[in-house]
Amino acid sequence: MILAPNRIPWPPILFGVAAIAAVGLGVVLPGPEWLRAPIWAALGWAVLLAGLALDIAAMVTMSRQRANILPHRAATALVTNGPFAWSRNPIYLGNTLAMTGAALAFANPWFLPAALVAALAVTQLAIRREEAHLAARFGAAWDAYSRQTARWFGR
Repeated sequence: MILAPNRIPWPPILFGVAAIAAVGLGVVLPGPEWLRAPIWAALGWAVLLAGLALDIAAMVTMSRQRANILPHRAATALVTNGPFAWSRNPIYLGNTLAMTGAALAFANPWFLPAALVAALAVTQLAIRREEAHLAARFGAAWDAYSRQTARWFGR
């Protein structure tokens, strides 16, 4: 029996706490005035929506393959197509992009370090454990996939 990679669903907790911290810091120490220009907001919304679109595309891909989406439950399928063909973690990448876009969309630069800290924490507390779990569960198929597809982005 292959156990779950985690007992706690770290990714949504970490990204959620990071976003709340960014909002709080933005209230106490707001971003510079130049960041409120409409061009930055438009760019920010584009990146934020791209991140959300990546999240949704990855979730739909997992659903179609009947793969478990909960990060603290055992994997039920190795998904390697769709967004997973160019990122082993497209949902976490989408969350990071959404937070990066939020920095510009809401003129709150605190979202940038918050996104970085969340991504680093997710790598340590979730991704590394998930990768060990996937290696144990899917063996050679995981090894081949992990050699051809980068953890965050690229082939």
